[in-house]
Amino acid sequence: MRKTIQKEPIIPQAGEGKRGQDGHIGYLLRQAQVAHRQRMERALSTVGLTPPQFAVLTMLVAYPGASGADIARLSLLTPQTVSVIVGNLERMGALARTHHATHGRILQMEVTGDGRQLLARCRECVAAVERELLKGLSPAHEAILRKWLVHVATLSQDSGQSDLSASG
Repeated sequence: MRKTIQKEPIIPQAGEGKRGQDGHIGYLLRQAQVAHRQRMERALSTVGLTPPQFAVLTMLVAYPGASGADIARLSLLTPQTVSVIVGNLERMGALARTHHATHGRILQMEVTGDGRQLLARCRECVAAVERELLKGLSPAHEAILRKWLVHVATLSQDSGQSDLSASG
């Protein structure tokens, strides 16, 4: 009987092998998303927020009057997660919920002055992460990247027909 020698597999670092340019595009998107989320978590931890809390505050400021379900869709979170986040942000004093003037059972959410100040500090942290992320890209390449990412996000919404040329 012959003995077989098992070698330890060589696991590539991010950017190498199938984790590099030869990898499946979906995997590369996921790998990039996880790396970006980790950077965002580190940056936002300096102000005491998580990326989902930042997303909810951002969307509440951008779309005042949006419902919890709307905020969930905009933030790419479940309604249950948004409910927990809203409760935590309310306890922190970053937002307030009030009863709708004519529909008393409907709660409206509004970002408080403290919440806006917190969001401004978060945006500074996020801007630093994004500057690092885009470092080395020309404005034209950034525009192409942004257009492609929107294209990927909306593929199921349209027939897949999209012009990704730099001209448009």
